[in-house]
Amino acid sequence: MSSSLLKIGQVHAALRGEFPDLELSKIRYYENQGLVTPQRSKKGYRLYAERDVACLREAIRLADAEGIPLRIIRRRLIEQGLLDDVASAKVVTKSAARSAAAPSVSMTVPSEVRPAAAPRLSVVPTQMATPVTSHETPVATSAPLINVPLDAVPDTMGLEEFLDRAGIDATTLATLMAHGIVTPGMRGREQFLRSSDLSVAMTGAVLLRNGADVRLLASLRRIVEREIGIVQDLTAALRNAGRDERETTMVVQATQREVAALREAYLQRELGEFFGR
Repeated sequence: MSSSLLKIGQVHAALRGEFPDLELSKIRYYENQGLVTPQRSKKGYRLYAERDVACLREAIRLADAEGIPLRIIRRRLIEQGLLDDVASAKVVTKSAARSAAAPSVSMTVPSEVRPAAAPRLSVVPTQMATPVTSHETPVATSAPLINVPLDAVPDTMGLEEFLDRAGIDATTLATLMAHGIVTPGMRGREQFLRSSDLSVAMTGAVLLRNGADVRLLASLRRIVEREIGIVQDLTAALRNAGRDERETTMVVQATQREVAALREAYLQRELGEFFGR
């Protein structure tokens, strides 16, 4: 990857200094609205050039500070030379939202979509959480984890292949896409998803089958994005010090584990309050 190209996490970290409340989902949203057009790596990850970052910065400023509608923002970005004057990109989220109201997504889907005879992916229950007291009321256990061996699947795949590998139906996938729980990329006219989306889609499908409100599932993604923002803030000085990339990555990962441990401690404490301990 060229050193001048940034991944979405790097762009998010750079822009949060100016826009503290910025979430990753807003960057993806602006792409879906055709306000920025990052390149894609072979594995399907977004790669932002300096012009893309400048485009995002101006779009966020106009939307947040001045409250300008997106269609006007797009015109201004074109006038400033930050965005090419081409036909608006297909808006994935709106397309998926329309499809979610229909019996299937707008793609060619086999008449029956079911898991392979020998399941390629498995559900692995996690260990019971350790109770914080000796009371009989149990502390909530972790939900089953969908274990996806990412080395066994391609980095990116079309929606039909994704449905087959995930073993979910097209309507469920459209619902997950419509609410930003999984966000497809575009390759030409075709949508694609990444292997890392499989566990998200499969776990989300289980919760939907159990009656979960999809809007609550979408809120979980925002919670995770806020946690990423916290990790970025905690490691900002290190990342800006120009240290070795490998060392920086190790420290950021260690910080994330510590933040996750603190989150789990908070959760167990609040569950204890909830159950009246």
